[in-house]
Amino acid sequence: MKQILSNLMVRLVLGVVAGIFLGTFASEEVMTTVVPVKYILGQIIFFMVPLIILGFVAPSITRLKNHASGLLSLALCLAYFSSVGSALFAMFLGYRLIPSFQLEPVAEGIRAIPELFFQLDIPAVMPVMSALFLALTLGLAVLWTKATLVERLLNELQDIVLAMVNRILIPVLPFFIAANFCILSYEGALSNQLPVFLKVIGVILAGHFIWLAFLYGAAGLYAGKNPWRVLKHYAPAYFTAVGTMSSAVTLGVALKSANQSDVLRKDVTDFSIPLFSNIHLCGSVLTEVFFVMTVSQVLYGDLPSLPTMILFIFLLAVFAIGAPGVPGGTVMASLEIVISVLGFDESGTALLLTIFALQDSFGTACNITGDGVLSLTLSAYSDRKEK
Repeated sequence: MKQILSNLMVRLVLGVVAGIFLGTFASEEVMTTVVPVKYILGQIIFFMVPLIILGFVAPSITRLKNHASGLLSLALCLAYFSSVGSALFAMFLGYRLIPSFQLEPVAEGIRAIPELFFQLDIPAVMPVMSALFLALTLGLAVLWTKATLVERLLNELQDIVLAMVNRILIPVLPFFIAANFCILSYEGALSNQLPVFLKVIGVILAGHFIWLAFLYGAAGLYAGKNPWRVLKHYAPAYFTAVGTMSSAVTLGVALKSANQSDVLRKDVTDFSIPLFSNIHLCGSVLTEVFFVMTVSQVLYGDLPSLPTMILFIFLLAVFAIGAPGVPGGTVMASLEIVISVLGFDESGTALLLTIFALQDSFGTACNITGDGVLSLTLSAYSDRKEK
């Protein structure tokens, strides 16, 4: 029983169920406690977002110093444009399919929730964009100056932030989600929407496989080699990612899978697989784009405009490069642009966090499997440079 409850997905599902049950039968007195709990937990989550970006992006840049600039530049471009491409594909699916789901927007004020009687503000140490720019410039400056002491400090900072994510953020996430679903249920905002999200998850899984097929086909044409010679070794890595919901935990299995392929260069995969596990999140980005469009339709009554979605996509792909390899890392790292660009409030971000986390294992599996095909491209590039 303890082993089952230790699974994050199980805890998230229990949080959703408990929140809906409590909200259905809760009195106004109970809700006066739930509302401030949700607010405080939300403050903790949003406080940690800039720390996550700074703690993961800067150290990742400093680790790239021993690799050729051409290979690194190509790897970064491949990861970025794969994420942008998958996001644009998800946007296309969203505009075509979401209106056919006939989602009814949640009516405002179905049932008023009690006012917040206790408020504990925990402001972030810096804005998210400041954290991203600082992480990029700091990482590059460490490489330029060969500041080995600062490099070690950044690596320790990453370990510290990862511990904070695992010991603070992830444990409070089910309670934050439970509180938000309790409020949505109390308001009457969940009437018939949960079955719709099951349909949405089915569309996203199909989107993952379509995008992977495109990536493997394109890489096979570029390399002049059969991409199946890579893909056939990735089943263990895929199912490990499904079970762990973490690219960081799956890294060892992914390296073993890549090194079993006879068309991937080991000197390339030793560099590319760990790098891509941190910066290539095509499946997670595809998922988040489709989900934000669905949540926007459900909670706010319409889809975001095309210019807004394009701006969000190109920013999201940047944030994905620095997202931590932990469950829900992509959406947690991008919460600020979800709020500032798309205009989501706490109810919207809570719903996004929940449905994203419930299927995040499949997004992670798509990310990991996509790393193999990008490594095929880098191997072919290295072969051509040598010739």
